[in-house]
Amino acid sequence: MTAASSARTRRGFDGSAVAVATSVMNIATYGFTMLAARIIGPSQYGAFVACLSLLIVVQVVALGLQATAARRIAVDQGNVASIERAILALTTKVSLAVGLVLCLLVPVIDALLNLDSLLTAAVVAIAAVPLTLAGGQAGILQGERRWGALAVFYLAGGIPRLVVGTAMILWRPDATNAILGVGLGYLFPLLVGWWALRHRRTPEADAPEHSARSMLVESAHNAQVLFAYFALSSVDIVLARQVLDEHDAGLYAAGLIMAKVMLFLPQFVVVIAFPDMATPESRRRALVRSLTVVAVLGAVVVIAAQVLSDVAMVFVGGSDFDEVERLLWVFAVLGTVLAMLQLQVYAVLARQGRRTVVLVWGALAAVVVLGSRMHTLDGLVTVVVAVDAALLAVLTIVSLHIAKRAEPAPVAPEPVA
Repeated sequence: MTAASSARTRRGFDGSAVAVATSVMNIATYGFTMLAARIIGPSQYGAFVACLSLLIVVQVVALGLQATAARRIAVDQGNVASIERAILALTTKVSLAVGLVLCLLVPVIDALLNLDSLLTAAVVAIAAVPLTLAGGQAGILQGERRWGALAVFYLAGGIPRLVVGTAMILWRPDATNAILGVGLGYLFPLLVGWWALRHRRTPEADAPEHSARSMLVESAHNAQVLFAYFALSSVDIVLARQVLDEHDAGLYAAGLIMAKVMLFLPQFVVVIAFPDMATPESRRRALVRSLTVVAVLGAVVVIAAQVLSDVAMVFVGGSDFDEVERLLWVFAVLGTVLAMLQLQVYAVLARQGRRTVVLVWGALAAVVVLGSRMHTLDGLVTVVVAVDAALLAVLTIVSLHIAKRAEPAPVAPEPVA
């Protein structure tokens, strides 16, 4: 076997390990979500999902730090030690700041999510600290291409949540204990990251280009882009809590299980495609292939949700949520569109785009304005799917045009003398 073929085999194995790990993480995560739907009931479950949606939005800070660390380490192998030290210090400060701000906003969180529990809102605020800390660790492992450690990191993000979270809601079946179980689950990836990074290297020289300020600026930009996307993908449950009655809001939250499963099922595609999307000569091909894979997978899930809706209901929440069964295929479409939008957002990060994100903010505003006028389950999900699909179409056209323009022109053969 040649060195090149050996390297390709090794990369394929590494990619498979990360794919399996992210799949197991997502299955475990949503396994807990489905168990919570059955154990704590529609009313408490709606509050729990609203808290999860807020944490998903807050997670953009961690993902922004992760993207900064991974990109800088990948493109500057000579300053890995300096980048690692700086990003870990920055992550610690940012995570504490996020936790402090959310603690001060506990009454606002309680009112916004209609929780009727300051304790639940406080648990959400505290859980944001380990969630943010994990971002810097994951970025270092990703940038250094330590795929084995990163795979274990992802596994630790899912399996302990399932075990600890289920134990918590069996002990006391309410939204507070459910979100507390999630917060405790965030500690396990931190332990894996600490162990993997315990042997820190000493920087050989100063690297002013990787200062804390420059990293903070880049992370803020990444977080802003990701915030727009995650706000768009999560604002509908907040709207549901405001415009629908408590029962229908719980039904909408149950339907979102199908959407979120489809959103996170092809997450490994983003991980594998991201390096190619950052390279001008392969950007267009990687984007088209990735979108095609997600679309095909989504079509399979949509058909299954329609044909096997009774089976899907077992995973969505059971007989308490029977009224949402007829709409499961619509929620599967929503999840497919969101998964393809996620690819587009990471394509923007890969090319460090600055203006495309305005379109995402516009779609978010459209969902809020149009969704606030809907007072039925059918009307709200239809508006969300329509706006997201329109955004996907526009972003796809823009991204493919930019990618094609960035492709190097073919070199003409020299004339024969």
